[in-house]
Amino acid sequence: MTGDDPREERGPEFEFEFDSDSDSDLEDEGEGKDKRAGLRTDGGAAGADDVALDPWGSSTVSDYRKLFEEFGIEEFDDVLPEVPHPHYLMRRGVIFGQRDYRPVVEALQNDEPAAVLSGFMPTGDPHIGHKLVFDEIIWHQQQGADAYALIADLEANSARGMSWEEIDEHARSYLLSLLALGFDPEEGDLYRQSTNREVQDLAFDLGAEANFSEFQAIYGFDGETDVSHMQSVVTQMADILYPQLEEPKPTVIPVGPDQDPHVRLARDLAERMRFFKVSTAYASFELDDGERDLVARFHEELDPADFDDDQLRCVHVAQTLEATPLSELEVDASTLDGVLTKLNEAGMEPLRPRIRFSDRRATEDAFDALIDAIDGEKRVYENHIDAFEIDRADAAELAREIEVDNGGYGFQPPSSIYHRFMTGLTGGKMSSSVPASHISLLDDPEDGYNKVKSATTGGRETAEEQREKGGKADECPVYELYAYLLASDVHENEDRSRAAHQNPKDSEDDDEFAKRVYDECVGGERLCGDCKEQAAQLMKEFLAEHQEKRAEVEELLEKADIELESPRRR
Repeated sequence: MTGDDPREERGPEFEFEFDSDSDSDLEDEGEGKDKRAGLRTDGGAAGADDVALDPWGSSTVSDYRKLFEEFGIEEFDDVLPEVPHPHYLMRRGVIFGQRDYRPVVEALQNDEPAAVLSGFMPTGDPHIGHKLVFDEIIWHQQQGADAYALIADLEANSARGMSWEEIDEHARSYLLSLLALGFDPEEGDLYRQSTNREVQDLAFDLGAEANFSEFQAIYGFDGETDVSHMQSVVTQMADILYPQLEEPKPTVIPVGPDQDPHVRLARDLAERMRFFKVSTAYASFELDDGERDLVARFHEELDPADFDDDQLRCVHVAQTLEATPLSELEVDASTLDGVLTKLNEAGMEPLRPRIRFSDRRATEDAFDALIDAIDGEKRVYENHIDAFEIDRADAAELAREIEVDNGGYGFQPPSSIYHRFMTGLTGGKMSSSVPASHISLLDDPEDGYNKVKSATTGGRETAEEQREKGGKADECPVYELYAYLLASDVHENEDRSRAAHQNPKDSEDDDEFAKRVYDECVGGERLCGDCKEQAAQLMKEFLAEHQEKRAEVEELLEKADIELESPRRR
């Protein structure tokens, strides 16, 4: 969940390595050829399929389909039309995926409570990759969400072995850049893990619902993993749920896709901490998801009159299932056997849809309060309550209200949005340990200019070939700089050459400028020399302006409600 370089330390379930074979960059004369298997605007690898990309990443590629198909991440395009005033990272496909983001969108639309949170592991200087997360937090804050930004100092100490002195130095730098980019500390919440007692207490509670086998499966922990490292994972779970301590509300965590295991675990723990599970049921016994779908289907299809009865009963469905070939049921044999056993044991019990409130960890008072709060027909059992006159959405809200009123958390499962990784300027991944591959927000503006000028490109082998075939913007780290950073809040001055650019102005995102760069590149009009010169100049201007703003917010940081020096320093 941390905003440290997401490619430096990935969870074991995600490996997004891209081989690079970069030669010298193409300038006007076209010497050199970039063969890098670059990342594309929707996060996939160029060359993974033959789909031609538009500059906003509307196409999909095989690499990231795995995230959609195997891990349940949904395409951001599914919710983009509903997002009020979408950020340019959303419009351009840099933010490509989401998990259950719609509740956050609806809250923003209706001016209802919502929150955004992300953390930063202070292991080095903040760089332009981190700016993606900074911008996502700030945008949500500007749309009305409660904004939380944390320094993951416990994680940095336990997982990376950073000293508290080093952590303090880097933490201050991250916070200065966050404030310089527009985070409002008076409206938002800044904290560090090690000094937030509420987070630590919540982590203790969450730890009771997690176990080592689970961590072993998710993170690859083994007998050599130290306990503090495992504890830092539970602390991250507490960070993710922290915005809901005062009240349950939709909360989004902006992350890179490698952080998805954290999000999924946090969603699981949020559910496990709930007093009640709310589900649809059809009889007094429990069905698993596959069994329930099968029973629901036959409940809709069967007519009680066909069995000379005024009610559909469990035995009626069992008889029909036994007479139906397995191939027509579209379930496996074990699912069918489970359903038949339960239905036959229930015999003449009526099969009626109902909402079930299952007791997960409710107090006795909360269970009794729920019984009293349910209107209409209901059946009370030892460990669950069945209600017949309430819909599922209202039932879920009622369960949450009862839980909160009786001292529970009432957590809503946290949502997430996923941004693609920036490609390193030298090809391959952007790494904090390879200075030439990234641009630090603290780099001297002239050094930033030089790094861009030295960057690999998606150009052809010669200028003539580029004019004929067009450049490969989808494989170009320099074009990524335009799409991610340099073509925001800027407007090209048509009276100057492409190699120059007027200072940023206005607050309007310049999608047209980024699209023009893309179209001119793939159309063969733009050569890499001019393009890099323009990008380098823009980067120089951005760094100079950003560092000037960092100096301006020094006093603001001193007044912010966050400990800038760890009490653990010796």
